[in-house]
Amino acid sequence: MSDLPVNILCMRWGDKYGPEYVVRLYEMVARNLERPFRFVCLSDREIDLPAPIETLPIPDLEIKGQRGQTTWQKLGVFSPTLGDLTGPALFLDLDIVICGPLDKFFDYQPEKIAIIHNWISPWKTLLRPRPEIGNSSVFRFPVNQCGHIIEEFQAEKEHAVEKWWPPQSYLTERIRPQMTYWPDDWVKSFKFHCRPLFPLNYLTPPKHPKQLGEPSIIAFHGRPNPDQAVAGYRGKKIHHFTKAASWINSYWLER
Repeated sequence: MSDLPVNILCMRWGDKYGPEYVVRLYEMVARNLERPFRFVCLSDREIDLPAPIETLPIPDLEIKGQRGQTTWQKLGVFSPTLGDLTGPALFLDLDIVICGPLDKFFDYQPEKIAIIHNWISPWKTLLRPRPEIGNSSVFRFPVNQCGHIIEEFQAEKEHAVEKWWPPQSYLTERIRPQMTYWPDDWVKSFKFHCRPLFPLNYLTPPKHPKQLGEPSIIAFHGRPNPDQAVAGYRGKKIHHFTKAASWINSYWLER
């Protein structure tokens, strides 16, 4: 294990997640990462965060219209002008829950860009294999060394933004030559692995990470968000209903 600090990056734009999400993420990282690290929040505005959390502006990719305020902004992490950061960077969405060790995410195939193999509903895989698409909730890359991805995007920006959705499918295509997937048991989906299938979701609370083989990260893609899942969630469809997952607080609030 190198004595040089690694980098943890997150990104906040708009008002969906308050500054407390950034602080919670930092505290979860600090409890689960043994090596030294820098924690940097890329933000679309000035944000008052406690030290040692650092902030940098989100690189402006000049994407026109509403899509400029979506997860297309994540491509900005590949900008070659992210301050003085060097070495490997682990990007983490704000709406994840860290429940286990993180050092392995830096040790795993370090020459590659590592990302989650995206999940889809189990019934969709009955007649076809799981698509070869990454989920950008958790990925690692060499910071300030992937400027070619930004160059390729700028050369085809209007076409890319029009053709590719969600943006993580475009990100996957651009990193594919260097890409590897994390082992499946390292990151689990709250939606697909914790929440019981209908109708059991009305009877049984979401599974605790210890019931899933103790993954290091639970990803909350789509609804519910972690703050909704803590209290229980009633979505627009019956299979979205979620009983309270009070165990989330034990990872958020642990000191």
